[in-house]
Amino acid sequence: MTMQWLVAFSGLLGLVVGSFLNVCIYRLPLDQSLVFPASHCTNCNRKLSWFENVPVLAWVVLRGRCRTCHAGISAVYPLVELFTGVMFAWAAWQYGPGLLLVSRLLFGCMLVVLFFIDLRHRILPNVITVGGTIVGFILSFVTPPGWVSSLLGLVIGSLILWLLAEAYLRLRKIEGLGMGDVKMLALIGAFLGWQLVLLTLAVASILGSLVGVGLILTGRGNMKLALPFGTFLAVAAMFAAAAGDPIVQWYIGFYR
Repeated sequence: MTMQWLVAFSGLLGLVVGSFLNVCIYRLPLDQSLVFPASHCTNCNRKLSWFENVPVLAWVVLRGRCRTCHAGISAVYPLVELFTGVMFAWAAWQYGPGLLLVSRLLFGCMLVVLFFIDLRHRILPNVITVGGTIVGFILSFVTPPGWVSSLLGLVIGSLILWLLAEAYLRLRKIEGLGMGDVKMLALIGAFLGWQLVLLTLAVASILGSLVGVGLILTGRGNMKLALPFGTFLAVAAMFAAAAGDPIVQWYIGFYR
């Protein structure tokens, strides 16, 4: 298979996987099965026809509405599908065929689901954070960053965030970070290793601060506003996975 065909096939596969990620995003917070019932309109409960499940295109043709009850269908659905398709295509071009490609795609899919669930519900399901940490550590025996860096990443990442959460709780007497964030950083460390998990935490903290300050300045929030830190971790982890290694090497260069 040539690289062009691999990228094209991966992009199409990503569109289909993105449709499944939409199911995960909707059903996991509700503790619903990911398999049963079949895809249906959440307003009138009508089972969707096969052509209504075609990624992106179905939403465009239906103009973002159920063809039976005409209830609006969120634009998040095609956006998740489109983003996942682009992510799969980019990863195939970046890593080529192999276990590293599989590892990075699994990791990316987990981040997409966690991004939207935390943004909507302020929760980070254990089935992804804990289960993903185990998967990431197992894969590290056959893919970068290697099991030592993976183990250090999941331990250091979760420990740092847990200590910060405990310190904030003791000083302010309110919970600033939940254990879901701690588990999510362990997941990121398992897949990316200890150096990139530190970069992820730094980038997520900067993003969270910028958004928090922006909301305060625009009058849409205050110092007590709870932000979905898992959402920022997801964005930062994607950035670290895509461009983190050159940044780490550039930083280390200052100490050589």
